[in-house]
Amino acid sequence: MQVIKMKMVIIGGGPAGRAAALELARIEHEVILIEKSDLGGTCLNKGCMVVCGLNDVARFMNDAANFQDQEILKLNFEFSYKNMAHGIKNTLSKIRHVTEKETQEAGVKIIYAPANFHKGQLYVEGEHIEYDKLIIATGGRPFIPPIDGAENAITYLDILELEEVPEKLLIVGSGIIATEFASIFSSMGSEVHILCRNNFLSKLDPEVKEYVVQNLLNSIKIHEKVDTIKITMSGAITSQGQMEGLVLLATGIVPNSKVVSDLVKTGNQGEILVNEKMETSNPGIYAAGDVIGGVGTTPVARMEGIVAAHNAAGIENKANYEYLPYAISLDYDVAFLSSGKKSSPDDENYSQMVEGKIPGSAGPGSFWRVLARNTGFSKTMVDIETGSIQELSSIAPGARYNMAYLSLLMRINRKTYDFDQFVETHPSTDSIYKLMRFFAKY
Repeated sequence: MQVIKMKMVIIGGGPAGRAAALELARIEHEVILIEKSDLGGTCLNKGCMVVCGLNDVARFMNDAANFQDQEILKLNFEFSYKNMAHGIKNTLSKIRHVTEKETQEAGVKIIYAPANFHKGQLYVEGEHIEYDKLIIATGGRPFIPPIDGAENAITYLDILELEEVPEKLLIVGSGIIATEFASIFSSMGSEVHILCRNNFLSKLDPEVKEYVVQNLLNSIKIHEKVDTIKITMSGAITSQGQMEGLVLLATGIVPNSKVVSDLVKTGNQGEILVNEKMETSNPGIYAAGDVIGGVGTTPVARMEGIVAAHNAAGIENKANYEYLPYAISLDYDVAFLSSGKKSSPDDENYSQMVEGKIPGSAGPGSFWRVLARNTGFSKTMVDIETGSIQELSSIAPGARYNMAYLSLLMRINRKTYDFDQFVETHPSTDSIYKLMRFFAKY
Protein backbone atom coordinates (compact mmCIF):
# COMPACT_ATOMS: atom_id res chain seq x y z
CA MET A 1 0.00 0.00 0.00
CA GLN A 2 1.38 3.39 -0.99
CA VAL A 3 1.73 5.83 1.90
CA ILE A 4 0.63 9.39 1.15
CA LYS A 5 3.06 11.66 2.94
CA MET A 6 1.43 14.15 5.26
CA LYS A 7 2.61 16.98 7.46
CA MET A 8 2.14 15.86 11.04
CA VAL A 9 2.43 18.25 13.97
CA ILE A 10 2.72 17.05 17.55
CA ILE A 11 2.46 19.36 20.54
CA GLY A 12 4.33 18.01 23.54
CA GLY A 13 7.65 16.17 23.68
CA GLY A 14 6.91 13.78 26.55
CA PRO A 15 6.56 9.99 26.21
CA ALA A 16 3.31 10.12 24.22
CA GLY A 17 4.37 12.92 21.87
CA ARG A 18 7.85 11.60 21.24
CA ALA A 19 6.59 8.04 20.61
CA ALA A 20 4.10 9.43 18.09
CA ALA A 21 6.77 11.53 16.40
CA LEU A 22 9.22 8.64 16.05
CA GLU A 23 6.53 6.32 14.68
CA LEU A 24 5.34 8.86 12.11
CA ALA A 25 8.91 9.59 11.04
CA ARG A 26 9.53 5.84 10.70
CA ILE A 27 6.71 5.58 8.17
CA GLU A 28 8.16 8.58 6.35
CA HIS A 29 5.81 11.43 7.13
CA GLU A 30 6.98 14.99 7.66
CA VAL A 31 6.97 15.47 11.44
CA ILE A 32 7.23 18.62 13.54
CA LEU A 33 7.43 18.21 17.30
CA ILE A 34 6.68 21.34 19.33
CA GLU A 35 7.92 21.38 22.93
CA LYS A 36 7.76 24.44 25.18
CA SER A 37 10.59 23.44 27.54
CA ASP A 38 12.49 20.12 27.75
CA LEU A 39 12.14 16.97 25.71
CA GLY A 40 11.10 13.93 27.75
CA GLY A 41 8.16 15.43 29.61
CA THR A 42 7.44 14.95 33.29
CA CYS A 43 8.77 11.38 33.31
CA LEU A 44 12.32 12.31 32.36
CA ASN A 45 12.61 15.77 33.86
CA LYS A 46 10.55 15.76 37.05
CA GLY A 47 9.03 12.33 37.63
CA CYS A 48 10.08 8.74 36.97
CA MET A 49 13.76 9.37 36.35
CA VAL A 50 14.05 11.62 39.40
CA VAL A 51 12.53 8.84 41.51
CA CYS A 52 15.04 6.40 39.98
CA GLY A 53 17.96 8.61 40.98
CA LEU A 54 16.64 9.19 44.49
CA ASN A 55 15.68 5.56 45.03
CA ASP A 56 19.08 4.21 43.99
CA VAL A 57 20.65 6.26 46.78
CA ALA A 58 17.89 5.34 49.26
CA ARG A 59 18.38 1.63 48.57
CA PHE A 60 22.13 1.97 49.04
CA MET A 61 21.55 3.62 52.40
CA ASN A 62 19.17 0.83 53.42
CA ASP A 63 21.71 -1.81 52.38
CA ALA A 64 24.47 0.02 54.27
CA ALA A 65 22.35 0.08 57.43
CA ASN A 66 21.55 -3.63 57.05
CA PHE A 67 25.21 -4.59 56.59
CA GLN A 68 26.20 -2.53 59.60
CA ASP A 69 23.49 -4.21 61.71
CA GLN A 70 24.92 -7.60 60.70
CA GLU A 71 28.45 -6.36 61.46
CA ILE A 72 29.60 -7.08 57.92
CA LEU A 73 30.67 -3.53 57.15
CA LYS A 74 31.68 -0.58 59.27
CA LEU A 75 30.74 2.58 57.41
CA ASN A 76 30.96 6.21 58.36
CA PHE A 77 29.80 8.27 55.42
CA GLU A 78 28.37 11.75 55.01
CA PHE A 79 25.32 12.24 52.85
CA SER A 80 24.69 15.44 50.87
CA TYR A 81 21.20 15.84 49.47
CA LYS A 82 22.27 18.96 47.59
CA ASN A 83 25.10 17.11 45.83
CA MET A 84 22.82 14.19 45.03
CA ALA A 85 20.23 16.55 43.49
CA HIS A 86 23.00 18.19 41.45
CA GLY A 87 24.13 14.78 40.21
CA ILE A 88 20.59 13.83 39.23
CA LYS A 89 20.20 17.07 37.26
CA ASN A 90 23.46 16.42 35.41
CA THR A 91 22.36 12.90 34.56
CA LEU A 92 18.96 14.10 33.32
CA SER A 93 20.70 16.66 31.12
CA LYS A 94 22.80 13.90 29.56
CA ILE A 95 19.73 11.74 28.93
CA ARG A 96 17.91 14.72 27.37
CA HIS A 97 20.83 15.30 25.03
CA VAL A 98 20.79 11.66 23.88
CA THR A 99 16.98 11.73 23.55
CA GLU A 100 17.10 14.90 21.44
CA LYS A 101 19.80 13.48 19.18
CA GLU A 102 17.90 10.23 18.63
CA THR A 103 14.71 12.13 17.82
CA GLN A 104 16.36 14.45 15.33
CA GLU A 105 18.31 11.64 13.67
CA ALA A 106 14.99 9.83 13.16
CA GLY A 107 13.90 12.75 10.96
CA VAL A 108 11.80 14.74 13.41
CA LYS A 109 12.03 18.53 13.42
CA ILE A 110 11.93 19.88 16.99
CA ILE A 111 10.75 23.40 17.76
CA TYR A 112 11.33 24.58 21.34
CA ALA A 113 8.60 27.15 21.93
CA PRO A 114 5.05 27.42 23.30
CA ALA A 115 2.22 26.56 20.93
CA ASN A 116 -0.84 28.80 20.68
CA PHE A 117 -4.10 28.72 18.77
CA HIS A 118 -5.99 31.69 17.35
CA LYS A 119 -9.28 31.16 15.55
CA GLY A 120 -8.45 27.47 15.23
CA GLN A 121 -5.06 28.12 13.65
CA LEU A 122 -1.75 27.00 15.17
CA TYR A 123 0.94 29.59 15.85
CA VAL A 124 4.44 29.20 17.29
CA GLU A 125 6.21 32.44 18.21
CA GLY A 126 3.89 34.33 15.87
CA GLU A 127 4.48 32.01 12.91
CA HIS A 128 1.50 30.15 11.47
CA ILE A 129 2.12 26.38 11.33
CA GLU A 130 0.01 24.37 8.92
CA TYR A 131 -0.60 20.64 9.29
CA ASP A 132 -2.55 17.75 7.84
CA LYS A 133 -3.01 16.02 11.20
CA LEU A 134 -2.40 17.22 14.75
CA ILE A 135 -1.59 15.21 17.89
CA ILE A 136 -1.96 16.83 21.31
CA ALA A 137 0.35 15.35 23.95
CA THR A 138 0.76 18.24 26.36
CA GLY A 139 0.85 16.11 29.51
CA GLY A 140 -0.29 17.16 32.95
CA ARG A 141 0.74 19.10 36.04
CA PRO A 142 0.38 18.54 39.79
CA PHE A 143 -3.15 18.84 41.10
CA ILE A 144 -3.28 21.41 43.89
CA PRO A 145 -6.28 20.63 46.09
CA PRO A 146 -8.37 23.52 47.45
CA ILE A 147 -6.68 23.52 50.86
CA ASP A 148 -6.14 26.75 52.74
CA GLY A 149 -2.42 27.61 52.54
CA ALA A 150 -1.64 25.13 49.73
CA GLU A 151 0.93 27.59 48.42
CA ASN A 152 3.09 26.70 51.43
CA ALA A 153 3.46 23.10 50.21
CA ILE A 154 5.79 21.62 47.60
CA THR A 155 5.07 19.11 44.82
CA TYR A 156 7.23 16.66 42.89
CA LEU A 157 8.30 19.63 40.74
CA ASP A 158 10.25 21.02 43.69
CA ILE A 159 11.98 17.87 44.95
CA LEU A 160 15.39 18.58 43.40
CA GLU A 161 15.35 22.18 44.65
CA LEU A 162 15.50 21.18 48.32
CA GLU A 163 18.76 22.08 50.04
CA GLU A 164 18.65 19.17 52.47
CA VAL A 165 16.53 16.27 53.66
CA PRO A 166 13.62 17.68 55.69
CA GLU A 167 13.67 16.63 59.34
CA LYS A 168 9.92 16.00 59.16
CA LEU A 169 7.90 15.42 55.99
CA LEU A 170 4.10 15.36 55.71
CA ILE A 171 2.93 13.79 52.45
CA VAL A 172 -0.67 14.48 51.45
CA GLY A 173 -1.78 11.64 49.17
CA SER A 174 -2.40 7.93 49.16
CA GLY A 175 -1.15 6.59 45.85
CA ILE A 176 2.07 5.48 44.20
CA ILE A 177 3.78 8.88 44.11
CA ALA A 178 3.10 9.50 47.81
CA THR A 179 4.39 6.02 48.66
CA GLU A 180 7.60 6.31 46.66
CA PHE A 181 8.59 9.67 48.12
CA ALA A 182 7.69 8.47 51.62
CA SER A 183 10.02 5.50 51.25
CA ILE A 184 12.84 7.57 49.79
CA PHE A 185 12.84 10.34 52.38
CA SER A 186 12.34 7.93 55.27
CA SER A 187 15.43 6.02 54.12
CA MET A 188 17.33 9.30 53.97
CA GLY A 189 16.44 10.19 57.56
CA SER A 190 13.14 12.10 57.50
CA GLU A 191 10.35 11.43 59.94
CA VAL A 192 7.59 10.79 57.41
CA HIS A 193 3.81 10.90 57.83
CA ILE A 194 1.42 10.02 54.99
CA LEU A 195 -1.94 11.79 55.23
CA CYS A 196 -4.62 9.91 53.29
CA ARG A 197 -8.06 11.39 52.76
CA ASN A 198 -9.38 7.87 52.17
CA ASN A 199 -7.55 4.52 52.17
CA PHE A 200 -3.83 4.07 51.55
CA LEU A 201 -2.85 2.23 48.32
CA SER A 202 -6.43 1.15 47.73
CA LYS A 203 -5.59 -0.48 44.37
CA LEU A 204 -3.28 -3.04 45.97
CA ASP A 205 -4.37 -6.48 47.06
CA PRO A 206 -4.96 -6.24 50.86
CA GLU A 207 -2.31 -8.86 51.69
CA VAL A 208 0.23 -7.19 49.42
CA LYS A 209 -0.55 -3.84 51.00
CA GLU A 210 -0.10 -5.34 54.47
CA TYR A 211 3.34 -6.68 53.50
CA VAL A 212 4.34 -3.30 52.06
CA VAL A 213 3.24 -1.41 55.17
CA GLN A 214 4.80 -3.81 57.67
CA ASN A 215 8.07 -4.59 55.86
CA LEU A 216 8.87 -1.78 53.43
CA LEU A 217 7.24 1.23 55.10
CA ASN A 218 7.54 0.15 58.73
CA SER A 219 9.25 3.39 59.83
CA ILE A 220 6.54 5.57 58.24
CA LYS A 221 3.38 6.73 59.99
CA ILE A 222 0.34 6.22 57.75
CA HIS A 223 -2.83 8.12 58.65
CA GLU A 224 -5.99 7.02 56.82
CA LYS A 225 -9.32 8.87 56.70
CA VAL A 226 -7.73 12.19 57.63
CA ASP A 227 -8.57 15.60 56.15
CA THR A 228 -5.88 18.22 55.65
CA ILE A 229 -7.58 21.46 56.61
CA LYS A 230 -4.78 24.00 56.40
CA ILE A 231 -1.13 24.06 55.37
CA THR A 232 1.29 26.43 57.06
CA MET A 233 4.98 27.22 56.65
CA SER A 234 5.74 24.81 59.50
CA GLY A 235 3.25 22.01 58.99
CA ALA A 236 -0.44 21.19 58.60
CA ILE A 237 -3.65 21.36 60.55
CA THR A 238 -5.60 18.14 60.05
CA SER A 239 -8.78 16.51 61.29
CA GLN A 240 -6.49 14.53 63.62
CA GLY A 241 -4.73 17.61 64.98
CA GLN A 242 -1.77 19.79 64.14
CA MET A 243 1.39 18.22 62.68
CA GLU A 244 4.83 19.72 62.06
CA GLY A 245 6.91 19.28 58.95
CA LEU A 246 7.38 20.25 55.33
CA VAL A 247 4.21 19.42 53.35
CA LEU A 248 4.50 17.57 50.04
CA LEU A 249 1.35 17.37 47.92
CA ALA A 250 1.09 14.06 46.04
CA THR A 251 -2.57 14.38 45.10
CA GLY A 252 -2.51 13.45 41.44
CA ILE A 253 -2.26 15.42 38.22
CA VAL A 254 -4.53 17.50 36.02
CA PRO A 255 -4.34 17.62 32.19
CA ASN A 256 -2.63 20.50 30.40
CA SER A 257 -5.47 20.94 27.93
CA LYS A 258 -6.08 24.68 28.09
CA VAL A 259 -4.16 25.35 24.90
CA VAL A 260 -6.72 23.35 22.88
CA SER A 261 -9.83 23.79 25.02
CA ASP A 262 -11.56 25.70 22.21
CA LEU A 263 -10.71 23.08 19.60
CA VAL A 264 -11.79 19.80 21.21
CA LYS A 265 -14.23 18.56 23.81
CA THR A 266 -12.91 18.08 27.33
CA GLY A 267 -14.23 16.34 30.43
CA ASN A 268 -14.94 17.52 33.97
CA GLN A 269 -11.27 17.39 34.95
CA GLY A 270 -10.09 19.10 31.77
CA GLU A 271 -9.10 15.83 30.11
CA ILE A 272 -9.37 15.73 26.33
CA LEU A 273 -12.08 13.25 25.38
CA VAL A 274 -10.92 10.59 22.93
CA ASN A 275 -12.11 7.24 21.62
CA GLU A 276 -10.05 4.02 21.48
CA LYS A 277 -8.31 5.35 18.36
CA MET A 278 -7.22 8.50 20.24
CA GLU A 279 -9.48 10.59 18.01
CA THR A 280 -10.86 13.78 19.55
CA SER A 281 -14.16 15.47 18.76
CA ASN A 282 -12.38 17.45 16.05
CA PRO A 283 -11.61 15.42 12.89
CA GLY A 284 -7.88 15.31 12.19
CA ILE A 285 -6.90 16.06 15.80
CA TYR A 286 -5.75 13.29 18.12
CA ALA A 287 -4.61 13.27 21.75
CA ALA A 288 -2.56 10.92 23.94
CA GLY A 289 -0.86 10.67 27.32
CA ASP A 290 -1.66 12.49 30.55
CA VAL A 291 -3.69 15.13 28.74
CA ILE A 292 -6.47 12.57 28.16
CA GLY A 293 -6.52 11.47 31.81
CA GLY A 294 -6.79 7.76 32.48
CA VAL A 295 -3.91 5.49 33.48
CA GLY A 296 -1.10 8.04 33.58
CA THR A 297 2.00 5.81 33.24
CA THR A 298 4.82 6.35 30.76
CA PRO A 299 4.45 3.02 28.90
CA VAL A 300 0.72 3.60 28.46
CA ALA A 301 1.40 7.13 27.22
CA ARG A 302 3.80 5.70 24.63
CA MET A 303 1.19 3.14 23.55
CA GLU A 304 -1.42 5.87 23.20
CA GLY A 305 1.02 8.02 21.24
CA ILE A 306 1.68 5.21 18.77
CA VAL A 307 -2.06 4.49 18.44
CA ALA A 308 -2.66 8.18 17.73
CA ALA A 309 0.18 8.22 15.19
CA HIS A 310 -1.10 5.18 13.33
CA ASN A 311 -4.65 6.45 13.08
CA ALA A 312 -3.47 9.90 12.04
CA ALA A 313 -1.53 8.18 9.25
CA GLY A 314 -4.56 6.17 8.18
CA ILE A 315 -3.44 2.90 9.80
CA GLU A 316 -6.24 1.64 12.04
CA ASN A 317 -5.13 0.86 15.59
CA LYS A 318 -6.86 0.75 18.97
CA ALA A 319 -5.55 1.20 22.50
CA ASN A 320 -5.53 -1.97 24.59
CA TYR A 321 -5.73 -1.44 28.35
CA GLU A 322 -5.95 -5.10 29.38
CA TYR A 323 -3.46 -6.54 31.89
CA LEU A 324 -1.48 -3.33 32.28
CA PRO A 325 1.57 -3.77 34.54
CA TYR A 326 2.19 -1.33 37.39
CA ALA A 327 5.12 -0.93 39.76
CA ILE A 328 5.99 1.01 42.92
CA SER A 329 9.68 1.82 43.45
CA LEU A 330 10.46 1.04 47.09
CA ASP A 331 13.34 -0.84 48.72
CA TYR A 332 11.96 -3.74 46.67
CA ASP A 333 9.86 -3.33 43.55
CA VAL A 334 6.14 -3.82 44.17
CA ALA A 335 4.59 -4.88 40.86
CA PHE A 336 1.04 -5.90 40.03
CA LEU A 337 -1.50 -6.34 37.25
CA SER A 338 -5.08 -7.44 36.87
CA SER A 339 -7.43 -8.58 34.15
CA GLY A 340 -9.82 -5.90 35.39
CA LYS A 341 -12.45 -8.56 36.09
CA LYS A 342 -13.13 -8.61 39.82
CA SER A 343 -14.42 -11.94 41.11
CA SER A 344 -17.19 -12.16 43.69
CA PRO A 345 -19.08 -15.08 45.28
CA ASP A 346 -22.03 -14.18 43.05
CA ASP A 347 -20.08 -14.92 39.85
CA GLU A 348 -20.96 -18.08 37.97
CA ASN A 349 -17.33 -19.26 37.84
CA TYR A 350 -16.32 -18.05 41.30
CA SER A 351 -15.75 -21.64 42.57
CA GLN A 352 -13.09 -22.05 39.87
CA MET A 353 -11.02 -19.17 41.23
CA VAL A 354 -8.04 -20.34 43.25
CA GLU A 355 -5.59 -18.13 45.14
CA GLY A 356 -1.90 -18.93 45.36
CA LYS A 357 0.78 -17.15 47.38
CA ILE A 358 4.40 -17.74 48.29
CA PRO A 359 7.23 -15.91 50.12
CA GLY A 360 9.87 -14.30 47.96
CA SER A 361 13.00 -16.19 46.98
CA ALA A 362 16.51 -15.58 48.27
CA GLY A 363 18.86 -14.38 45.57
CA PRO A 364 20.39 -11.25 44.05
CA GLY A 365 19.14 -8.25 45.99
CA SER A 366 17.41 -10.26 48.72
CA PHE A 367 20.06 -12.67 50.07
CA TRP A 368 20.99 -10.43 52.98
CA ARG A 369 17.31 -10.01 53.95
CA VAL A 370 16.73 -13.71 54.65
CA LEU A 371 17.58 -13.45 58.36
CA ALA A 372 15.12 -10.57 58.71
CA ARG A 373 12.45 -12.63 56.91
CA ASN A 374 12.00 -9.90 54.35
CA THR A 375 12.56 -11.53 50.96
CA GLY A 376 9.30 -10.40 49.41
CA PHE A 377 5.94 -11.93 48.59
CA SER A 378 4.04 -13.07 45.49
CA LYS A 379 0.36 -13.79 45.03
CA THR A 380 -1.93 -14.75 42.16
CA MET A 381 -5.57 -15.53 41.45
CA VAL A 382 -6.24 -18.02 38.66
CA ASP A 383 -9.22 -19.72 37.07
CA ILE A 384 -8.28 -23.32 37.78
CA GLU A 385 -10.52 -24.66 34.99
CA THR A 386 -9.33 -22.46 32.13
CA GLY A 387 -5.82 -21.65 33.36
CA SER A 388 -6.51 -17.91 33.01
CA ILE A 389 -4.60 -15.60 35.32
CA GLN A 390 -6.94 -13.01 36.83
CA GLU A 391 -4.64 -11.11 39.20
CA LEU A 392 -0.94 -11.12 39.95
CA SER A 393 1.23 -9.26 42.48
CA SER A 394 4.90 -9.58 43.31
CA ILE A 395 7.25 -7.90 45.79
CA ALA A 396 10.86 -8.66 44.87
CA PRO A 397 14.03 -7.10 43.47
CA GLY A 398 13.30 -6.62 39.79
CA ALA A 399 9.60 -7.53 40.06
CA ARG A 400 8.76 -4.73 37.60
CA TYR A 401 10.64 -6.53 34.82
CA ASN A 402 8.94 -9.89 35.37
CA MET A 403 5.53 -8.22 35.47
CA ALA A 404 6.01 -6.60 32.06
CA TYR A 405 6.66 -9.94 30.36
CA LEU A 406 3.81 -11.60 32.22
CA SER A 407 1.57 -8.79 31.03
CA LEU A 408 2.48 -9.67 27.44
CA LEU A 409 1.86 -13.40 28.01
CA MET A 410 -1.56 -12.66 29.45
CA ARG A 411 -2.45 -10.26 26.65
CA ILE A 412 -1.70 -12.97 24.08
CA ASN A 413 -3.86 -15.39 26.08
CA ARG A 414 -1.18 -17.67 27.53
CA LYS A 415 -2.38 -19.89 30.38
CA THR A 416 -0.90 -21.33 33.57
CA TYR A 417 -0.32 -24.69 31.87
CA ASP A 418 2.00 -22.98 29.35
CA PHE A 419 4.44 -22.54 32.24
CA ASP A 420 5.02 -26.30 32.32
CA GLN A 421 7.69 -25.55 29.68
CA PHE A 422 9.17 -22.63 31.63
CA VAL A 423 12.90 -22.62 32.49
CA GLU A 424 13.97 -19.80 34.78
CA THR A 425 17.29 -17.97 34.92
CA HIS A 426 19.11 -18.93 38.10
CA PRO A 427 19.77 -17.56 40.64
CA SER A 428 16.63 -15.44 40.64
CA THR A 429 14.41 -13.70 43.16
CA ASP A 430 11.37 -14.33 40.96
CA SER A 431 8.93 -16.55 42.83
CA ILE A 432 6.10 -16.07 40.32
CA TYR A 433 7.36 -18.91 38.16
CA LYS A 434 7.02 -21.27 41.14
CA LEU A 435 3.36 -20.33 41.47
CA MET A 436 2.80 -20.70 37.74
CA ARG A 437 4.57 -24.09 37.62
CA PHE A 438 2.39 -25.24 40.52
CA PHE A 439 -0.85 -24.25 38.77
CA ALA A 440 0.43 -25.70 35.48
CA LYS A 441 -0.06 -29.17 36.96
CA TYR A 442 -3.84 -28.72 37.14
